[in-house]
Amino acid sequence: MADQKRAGDGARQGRLAPPEWLIGGLRPAPTPIPWPAVARAAIAMAAPLAVGMATGQSAYGALASMGALSGVIGDTADAYRMRIFNIAVPQLFGALGVTVGSLVFGHGWLAVAALTLVALASGMISTIGAVASVSGLLLLLNAVVGAGLPMPGPWWKAPLLLSLGGLFVLLLSLLGWPLRRTEPERAAVAGTYRAVAEAIEAATTDAYDTRRQAVTQSLNTAYDLVLARRAREHGRREELVRLLAQLNVVIPIVEAAPAVHLRGWGVDPAIPTAVRQLADAVEEGRNELPELRLPAPATPAERALDTALRHAFAVVHDPDVDHSNIDDRLGRPAALRIRFRRAARNVLLSGASWRYGLRLALCIGLAQALVSVVPVERSYWVALTIVFVLKPDFGSVFARALMRAVGTAGGLVIAAAVLAEVPRGWWDVPVMMLLAALIPAFSAKGYAFQTAAITPVILLLSDVLNHQGFNLVLPRLWDSLIGCAIALIAGYLLWPESWHTRIGTRLADAVAATAEYVEYAFSAGDDRAERVRHRRRLYRDLSTVRSEFQRALTEPPPMGARAAAWWPLVVAVERIVDATTAARVRVNHGADAPAAGEVTEIAAELRELAEGLRESVTLVEVRAELSGDEESVLAPLRQEVRAARAIASPTP
Repeated sequence: MADQKRAGDGARQGRLAPPEWLIGGLRPAPTPIPWPAVARAAIAMAAPLAVGMATGQSAYGALASMGALSGVIGDTADAYRMRIFNIAVPQLFGALGVTVGSLVFGHGWLAVAALTLVALASGMISTIGAVASVSGLLLLLNAVVGAGLPMPGPWWKAPLLLSLGGLFVLLLSLLGWPLRRTEPERAAVAGTYRAVAEAIEAATTDAYDTRRQAVTQSLNTAYDLVLARRAREHGRREELVRLLAQLNVVIPIVEAAPAVHLRGWGVDPAIPTAVRQLADAVEEGRNELPELRLPAPATPAERALDTALRHAFAVVHDPDVDHSNIDDRLGRPAALRIRFRRAARNVLLSGASWRYGLRLALCIGLAQALVSVVPVERSYWVALTIVFVLKPDFGSVFARALMRAVGTAGGLVIAAAVLAEVPRGWWDVPVMMLLAALIPAFSAKGYAFQTAAITPVILLLSDVLNHQGFNLVLPRLWDSLIGCAIALIAGYLLWPESWHTRIGTRLADAVAATAEYVEYAFSAGDDRAERVRHRRRLYRDLSTVRSEFQRALTEPPPMGARAAAWWPLVVAVERIVDATTAARVRVNHGADAPAAGEVTEIAAELRELAEGLRESVTLVEVRAELSGDEESVLAPLRQEVRAARAIASPTP
C-alpha cells in the first residue's frame, strides 16, 4: 500500500507552473564556469589580434579573431574527438559562407538572392543535429559578414584567415589530448555513477524526479562519448572495453532505483556511499578491491539493488577486462556514410526541415531587401540578429528575440565604455583578452548573458576593421531591434505551429511507445538487452518532449498556457516508465509475475490515452477502470496509469 500511495501522490506532484520567462531568462543559470574554455577563449582571440598589430596588418588579425570567435562558440565538448567535430567541421562551412558573401559584396539584389538561398540551406542543415546546427549557423553568419563588410583580396584570403582563427582554438583545445586521452570519457562514466548515487539518496523525497532526469542525461552523455569513440577505434582497446563494461554494469543499478523509490522508504546510507566509491574508482582508474559492506536485503527491490551493486563492484575492480560484458546497450553508431545518407534523406524529405529553412530564408531575404532599399550603414547586424534569434535548437523564438534585445543593450553599454575610453592600438589586445574570456563564462549562464558578452567583442573587431569608434554603438542597437522585429513577425507570427505539430503528436508517440514497453517488459520472450535499449530510447524521446515543453512554456498564450496544463502528463508518463521498470526488477528478484490480462489492460489504457492526445488539445479526465490484485507487482503501475488518465486541462 505504501508503494501505491507513493505512486499516486507522485503522479499528482511535479506540476510545473509557467516560468516567468523574462525573469527566468535574466536569472543566471546555476552552472559552473568552464575555466579551461575561458582561458582558451582569452588566448585564442587576443593572440591573432596581437600578431596583426605586430605585423602592421591589424585587419588580418581582426579577421582571424573573428574566426576564433566561431571556434569559441563551438568549444563546448569534453571529449577530444568531439572537439574536433564541434570546431573543425563548422569552420569549413564558415569558410564557404564568407567566400559566398564576399563574392556578392556590393552587388545589391544579387546579394539579397544569394543570402536568401544560403539561409534556406543553412536552416535545413541546422535540423540534422548539434554539429550540423553550428555548421549551418557559421555558414550563414559568415556569409552575412562577407556580404556586409569589405574583405581583403584576393577572394581566398578572408576564408583562410577566419579558418586559421578557428583552427587555433581547436589546437588549444587539443593540447591536453596526449596526457588525457580517455579522461573525459572516464569522467562521464564516473559522473553517471554519482548521479545514480544521488537518485538513490533522494528515493523518498520530492527531489527524486529531478535526480532521475539527471541520471538519464548523464547516462546518455556517457554512452554517446564512449560509443562514439569506440566506433572510430579499430579493434577493441582495453581501456575503452573496460569503460564500456563499467558503464554497462551501472544499468542494473539504474533499473533498481525506481523499485526502491516506489517501495516508499529510504535506503541504508551505505548503498549510495558504495556507488560513490565505484565512481571514484572509475574516474581514477583504480582496480583495487575494497571491502563491500551492504545491509542484508529483505525485499525484491533490495535484492535487485544488492545484486546490481555487488556485480558492479566485481566488474569495476576486476583487473582483467571481461570481453563478454561489452555489448552496446544502446547499439553502436552506424557507419559515417550511412549516417550521412540518413541525414541527407531526412533533410530533403522532412517537412520540419523545409519549414524552418523557409522561415529563415524569408527573414534573411526581408532583412537584406530592407537594408538594400533603406540606407542603413553597416546593416549586416540586422541579419546577424535574425541568425541567432531563429536558431531552432536554441529555444523559443519569442523569448530569444526579447533576450537578444536585452542582451544586446547590456553588451552595448560595455562596448560604449570600451570604444569611448580605451585608445585604439595595442590596448585592444588586453581588452580583447578580457572580453573574450567573458564569452564562455557568460554563455554558461544563459542566452541574454551570452549576447551581452559577444556584442562588445564583435563591435571591437568591427572597429579594428572600419575605424568607426563610438559611432558604432547606437546603430547596432537599432539594427538589433529591427532584426528582432523581423524575426518575431516574419519568423514567428506568420508561421503559427499547431499544438499537435509541435508537441501533441510527440507526446502521443511517447505514450504509445510506453505501451509497447509495458508489453515487452512482461512478454514471454523478454530479452533484457533489448528491453534496456527500448527503455533508453523511450527516455530519450521523453527528454526531447520535455525540452520542447520547456520552450513552449516561454511562449505567449495560448501555447504557453496549454503547455503548463499538459506538463503534469509528461511527468506522469515518465513515472509510468519508472513503475514498469520497477515491476520488472521485482519480478526478476522473486516477486510473482503479473497475469497477461493485467499487462494487456494497462497497455490498452495507454494506447487510448495516446489516441486522445492526437485528436484533442484539451485534456479530459478519464476514470480508468483497471482490474487486478492490489498486492500484484503491477499495482503501483496501475496507480500511475490512473493518475495519468485523471489529468485534465483547467477550466477557463
